[in-house]
Amino acid sequence: MGFEIPPPPRGPRRDGRHAALLLGSAFGLLLGFYLFRYLDVGRRATAEPRPVTARGDLAADETATIELFRHASPSVVYITTLTRQINLWTRNVVEIPRGTGSGFVWDTRGHVVTNVHVLEGATTAYVTLSGQDSYKAALVGAAPQVDIAVLRIDAPLASLRPIPVGTSADLQVGQKVFAIGNPFGLDHTLTTGVVSALGRSIRSVTDRPIEDVIQTDAAINPGNSGGPLLDSAGLLVGVNTAIVSPAGASAGIGFAVPVDTVNRVVPQLVAHGRVVRPQLGLTVDDRVSRLFTEHMGVDGLLILEVARGSAADEAGLQGTSRAPDGTLQPGDVLLEVGGRRVRTVAELLATLERHRIGDVVTLEYLRDGETRTVRVTLRTAE
Repeated sequence: MGFEIPPPPRGPRRDGRHAALLLGSAFGLLLGFYLFRYLDVGRRATAEPRPVTARGDLAADETATIELFRHASPSVVYITTLTRQINLWTRNVVEIPRGTGSGFVWDTRGHVVTNVHVLEGATTAYVTLSGQDSYKAALVGAAPQVDIAVLRIDAPLASLRPIPVGTSADLQVGQKVFAIGNPFGLDHTLTTGVVSALGRSIRSVTDRPIEDVIQTDAAINPGNSGGPLLDSAGLLVGVNTAIVSPAGASAGIGFAVPVDTVNRVVPQLVAHGRVVRPQLGLTVDDRVSRLFTEHMGVDGLLILEVARGSAADEAGLQGTSRAPDGTLQPGDVLLEVGGRRVRTVAELLATLERHRIGDVVTLEYLRDGETRTVRVTLRTAE
């Protein structure tokens, strides 16, 4: 037997017809592709814009909102703040941007209202009017306890459009409100919503409560602070001041300082540079009050001292004294001022700020276990 080389395995049969079929399919696909492109180009070349359908008149509420924005936006301003910083290498002092906010023209003398926290930490502020003219502002006065500040700019009378002022006393939950401001540096943005709640209390930059605050779901974003909250008549009803949002943007819970507070505070800032608060002439302290009132089972402010010649002194209120044996003799416990409960020093101050010098209010206090009332005339501190 010899060694035999096996024949090679037989492969698939190559048929000329099979090759022609593959070639024809490829040609057909290529032809179809170019034909499709040709026809598509033809269609695009002859395409025309769709005819516009007439929409008719705007709805009445849309027209009202448009007119409100047209009339109110010239009163709204954009505020940019700068702060001084020392260059560690050159030791030169330079001003760098710090923040932005909103505000509105208060009167024709160039006074502009905004929030205190918009200006916090700034050394320079610029106010840009609706016509895009910018002016360096001077601080007239600030009331941190209600987060309201007043600036002044030297602008031509023709460019100043004071905002119409309304009242917050008759606001109702569900009433439409409109916020205008410059969120994130965007020029004159309008958001709409309703009054969500009234009588809210929030903390000011001094950590004191701001009373009777308006809650709204109109979007208030960073940069809206200090801008106006308007009613459907385009009247100022509040100053946008804060939001509740873990992300720092609007979450449907915004707050505005009521215009009745603003209208009481701003004239004092313009005239005196500060709020001149009515005084009773009392010395009180939260910690000391709690030590005594909890033991006495009452909820109020223990009067430690009464200033001689003050309104409280003339009303006959008594402060805390020391007995001959050295023990403390608790004074009167103040319960209410003008019908409002006062349990802390902050509540007492907030209540007094609701009144003007010369107002007559009723004080309710506790003496020797007996509740008494007396009427006093509020006056300024000596």
